[in-house]
Amino acid sequence: MDTEHEVDLLIEEIRRLGSTGADGKIRVKFGVLFADDKCANLFEALVGTLRAAKRKKKISFAGELLLQGVHDDVDIVLETD
Repeated sequence: MDTEHEVDLLIEEIRRLGSTGADGKIRVKFGVLFADDKCANLFEALVGTLRAAKRKKKISFAGELLLQGVHDDVDIVLETD
């Protein structure tokens, strides 16, 4: 699995599904990303891809691990343009 490619795809999906916040950064709720059909087909392990993107400082979100249902309202913020 090419992690860099997966992270790039994730960034594209965040741009597609997200909206620009007051700070000018694009953000999307975890629940929206998780429930999207295209994302479900693209990412075999969405949570793993999110963690990899966070480690690379491409995105940010509260906490270390996001779980469906529990963290649906957590913002995932795109940190790069």
